[in-house]
Amino acid sequence: MRHLKAGRKLGRNATHRLALMRNLARSLILSENGRIITTVEKAKEARRFVEKLITLAKKGTLHARRQAIAKLGPISNPFTIVDEETDEVVEIQIIKKLFDELGPRFQDRQGGYTRVIKRHERRLGDGGKTAFLELLKEGETKVRARAPSAAPAPRVRETPAPEEHESTPETPPPPSASTEPTPPPAS
Repeated sequence: MRHLKAGRKLGRNATHRLALMRNLARSLILSENGRIITTVEKAKEARRFVEKLITLAKKGTLHARRQAIAKLGPISNPFTIVDEETDEVVEIQIIKKLFDELGPRFQDRQGGYTRVIKRHERRLGDGGKTAFLELLKEGETKVRARAPSAAPAPRVRETPAPEEHESTPETPPPPSASTEPTPPPAS
């Protein structure tokens, strides 16, 4: 039985895996275009982690904020970035962006806040498959890879019209199976 075995191990122990998910979530939330590049497996696992954070952000309560801080860890509150144009240190709070921007953006959506798009380019070094992990835009819906095909029209079997036969003498019907046993052939 595989009870409580959900999720990928990604070749890491539990604490390393948690740190990886926190870093991927932080990168995705703070990215300017709402998109990061990682391996397909990491993207699928990070999607689960990030979508739970956004669900907490939709609640917007103090308790939800504290749960998000606990999930993102101690480095989640102040995260400093150096602005390239002015060389000033800009403090960005992940929790603030999560609850003030992403929570209201997905307020009317019932899950599915992210998307994984596989890339054709392989990772340099080990040749791993890569993918984009991105947040959906406001009001955007997920598109299917293929449009659903229309249901095929039901097949109608054409029955041929009864043909008129010329009158032919009827042949007697074949002998029916009788209840009497048939004698064995003589040898």
